[in-house]
Amino acid sequence: MSTAPYVLTFGETMALMRADQVGPLAHASTMSLGIGGSESNVAIGLRRLGVQAVWCGRVGADALGQLVEREIRAEGVDVRIAVDPSAPTGLMIKERRTPATQSVSYYRAGSAGSRIAPEDIDEALITRAGLLHVSGITPALSPQAEATLRYAIDTARAAGVPVSFDLNYRGNLWSREGAGSVYRDIIPLADIVFAGDDEAAIAVGAGGPEELARRIAALGPGQAVIKLGAEGAVALINGRLFRREAVAVGVVDTVGAGDAFVAGYLAEFIGDRSPEDRLKTAAATGAFACLVPGDWEGFPRRSELSLLDAGDPVSR
Repeated sequence: MSTAPYVLTFGETMALMRADQVGPLAHASTMSLGIGGSESNVAIGLRRLGVQAVWCGRVGADALGQLVEREIRAEGVDVRIAVDPSAPTGLMIKERRTPATQSVSYYRAGSAGSRIAPEDIDEALITRAGLLHVSGITPALSPQAEATLRYAIDTARAAGVPVSFDLNYRGNLWSREGAGSVYRDIIPLADIVFAGDDEAAIAVGAGGPEELARRIAALGPGQAVIKLGAEGAVALINGRLFRREAVAVGVVDTVGAGDAFVAGYLAEFIGDRSPEDRLKTAAATGAFACLVPGDWEGFPRRSELSLLDAGDPVSR
């Protein structure tokens, strides 16, 4: 591995199937196969922006697990994977019922990813990292996955490694009450917290974006970033309030946009760039993710960030 600072992340990545056309899934004649997972999405986004990234995960001893490993590794991410011979790789299926709406079904109960354990993450990987990034999806998967997340955070904090936490609420995994209780435990342990306004409200109660950021920061993090989708973002960073407008694009698929935003922000944080630069890159990477179907395929490389500002649509 390069001596450059790296971001370490871990979690469940699943195989992803989506219909190739709009309409009821029951009538789909062809489907595309890929992968998706919040934490690996962030790792891929970081690599495309030139930041070293390590992703740890657990998959089944099956073809879908091989697909997950191959795809993430192909993006230049340092993959540290455990193969579970007694549990399958999880699966998600996307249905685009109308051109403007889609639903995602998950088949992940008892999956290999839900059985991730502390021994799947080398302690030295954590203590040498430039930053540890975790997601609120992981503690929702199983008690063992939650214990793994807490082990990783405790190890990072003991070593002085900054911790980034994206709430990433998934209503099909747990209740708002259960999620809120865990969020309030983890937020004080993080240096950077990301949340949509609806997710932040689960942890700290309803309010406007600025108030939500202040309430999260009051729990301990020096950086509280509220993602507002098409409305941009609000961030309270070391006591200063920042706003960033979203980049207007023709939206094809919003899945993965939040992960792209996080990757953009963390890439500039690792690069010791200003809060304004962090939010600018985050807004651009989030916009790129919306331009194509898929969780991570549309994430930009650093050389492409200016394309959304280009006056001439043809590069020569």
